[in-house]
Amino acid sequence: MKNKPVIARELAGRDVNDAIGHYLKEAGEPAALGFVDELERAYAHISRHPDTGSPRYAHELNLPGLRAWSLKRYPYLVFYVNRADHIDVWRVLQGRRDVPEWLVETQDG
Repeated sequence: MKNKPVIARELAGRDVNDAIGHYLKEAGEPAALGFVDELERAYAHISRHPDTGSPRYAHELNLPGLRAWSLKRYPYLVFYVNRADHIDVWRVLQGRRDVPEWLVETQDG
């Protein structure tokens, strides 16, 4: 299977910038760089294997096709939809937050 390009929506980009800022402030540059590395690994994985993410939130929120992939060393989830020609990353959210509420905001916006 061919790798699909991973395209993050504007909100996902903001989520990533917020997370990097948090790690820079609270834990320093190594933690922030580690987050970026882990996110890049997650993007590479879903590019190669888009159907391996969990459909849990798709069922909870009635958003067919939505999947979530968790970062291994950081408490974040990548929410995405597998499109015909790319991976559409909706959000990158901390898993401890009220994820359904944030995803409904995404759908409405």
